[in-house]
Amino acid sequence: MLCRTSDELQRYVERSKEWTKKGKVADYIPALGKENPDDLSIAIHYPSGECVSAGDIKKKFTLQSISKVISLAFVLMDKGKDFVFDRVGMEPTGDPFNSIAKLETMAPAKPLNPMINAGALVVTHMINGDSTEERLQRLLSFVQDLTNDQSVTYNKEVAQSEYETADLNRSLIYFLKQHGIIDEDVEQLIDLYSKQCSIEMNCLNLARIGAVFAMDGADPQTGKQLIPSDVSRICKTFMVTCGMYNASGEFAIKIGIPAKSGVSGGIMGSVPGRFGIGIFGPSLDEKGNSIAGIRLLELLSKDYQLSMF
Repeated sequence: MLCRTSDELQRYVERSKEWTKKGKVADYIPALGKENPDDLSIAIHYPSGECVSAGDIKKKFTLQSISKVISLAFVLMDKGKDFVFDRVGMEPTGDPFNSIAKLETMAPAKPLNPMINAGALVVTHMINGDSTEERLQRLLSFVQDLTNDQSVTYNKEVAQSEYETADLNRSLIYFLKQHGIIDEDVEQLIDLYSKQCSIEMNCLNLARIGAVFAMDGADPQTGKQLIPSDVSRICKTFMVTCGMYNASGEFAIKIGIPAKSGVSGGIMGSVPGRFGIGIFGPSLDEKGNSIAGIRLLELLSKDYQLSMF
């Protein structure tokens, strides 16, 4: 069992905190630039329902790119694998998460995978509903089931800040519209995607979602199948190959668990069959990953042999 006490886990947090000085918060989204770069917290959720934590684990943060895993699971449940992967690929990329380069050189011009922005926008485009509000509410209800917390919603300030600074994502959508991959209004999709990325929770919530994926889509307490096991498998595979942006290969070698990061500083980890991990550390490295959060996972993976490889 990983870290039986919060005191034990807190020692790992303190050892990792010095790394926060080597990164910076994501100030290109103004609302995210307000975060304290010294923050670092972690929660570990076991299938028994037991949760061990350290740091300010009740502090809320937005999911950002972690939401890409959740929306992918949701759309796969709605649309099926053939529909989804006809429009977005399954291959990792060495390019930054917001790059347009591969779209210009691929034929057909579909995004390489659902974890880069172009692919995530295509996935969000697939969410069923007659309005942005209905589509968002369907996704939120799914997230509330995964966290077992009906209070989970999105942060309006962050969503607005993202919407106002999303010109690169707008460019991606226009490019994908030109090639027939997306066929909805650009501003409508940017609005929905900004709100999706701004879904807000704490480390405890995030660790519980990680535990659902770790348990092949089953609720860790009730055993109810919240996500089909095959969908969970697909999502975890993408987390391994593409989940940590263009640092995913190094992460797989050094830490070796399915994980997804977001530029808010969140990391969701799923150790298959064992537990879920939720981390918040808003100081980021040059790839957009929580710099102290990765260090924390490195220490834990080494000491507790977490790697699945």
